[in-house]
Amino acid sequence: MMVLDDLEVNGEEGSNMEIEVKNKDENEITFIIRDAEVPLVNAIRRIAMMEVPKLAIEDVNIVQNDSAMFNEVLAHRLGLTPIVSDIAAIEGLNLADECDCEDYCPSCSVSFTLNKTGPGIVYSKDLSSTDSTIKSVYDTIPLLKLKNDENVELEAVAKIGFGKDHAKWMPTTVCSYKQYPKITFNEDKEVDYGCAEACPRGILKADKRSKKIKVQNLENCSMCKSCFRASENGYIDVGFEPNNFIFRIETDGAMPPEEVLLKACEILGEKADKFIKFSKE
Repeated sequence: MMVLDDLEVNGEEGSNMEIEVKNKDENEITFIIRDAEVPLVNAIRRIAMMEVPKLAIEDVNIVQNDSAMFNEVLAHRLGLTPIVSDIAAIEGLNLADECDCEDYCPSCSVSFTLNKTGPGIVYSKDLSSTDSTIKSVYDTIPLLKLKNDENVELEAVAKIGFGKDHAKWMPTTVCSYKQYPKITFNEDKEVDYGCAEACPRGILKADKRSKKIKVQNLENCSMCKSCFRASENGYIDVGFEPNNFIFRIETDGAMPPEEVLLKACEILGEKADKFIKFSKE
């Protein structure tokens, strides 16, 4: 568990916020935030989705396309193909708006070429990049199908962008949080085993030997209150802990989820610094 003690923002002491990572793999991370406020957690969610920079194909110059697929559909598929966008890969690339070039150049973009003749299916692995570190995340995404002697030739230009401008630049496929569930029992009432049977996720387990209802995997509770509605005597109550949250980030593989989280927190810190500076002026 990672504990952020004595959090400071511009020298001012903040709250003791705790972060505990529950699950983490290549494309997904789930963690618990304790002693935080809804505006802070929601700000991290929104920035992770909308303001973390990512690389995606923006311009497609089609030289030849003999397939049955329209050029616009092919360009759309290329735009939504995940491109490696981790910090190491895109370091040094400029935003298109901040580059001095007229359209695109190696300083603000990465070019891909595709030249295939049918018959066969053209996959994302067939895209050839000018930068060996920047390529399609997955090799087996089908782009189009070519019949005998049909040819496709094109150049695709990937640029850095933000999810607030287009979905193809969203680094997250899932970015959500919920308040930490809280299940309590009224010990003055008779044990109502029916509420355990009503739980759709199997979180409640009736133990008639000990005359209790046990709670299993509380964090999986969706707070649907099916158990509460099934209880005839008000034996159970379902609520939440107001300052504790379960946060989940899932990516399409273009960026590790922890990088998305750290970058979102960095951007939020910069925004806070600007606001503090503005208010002091």
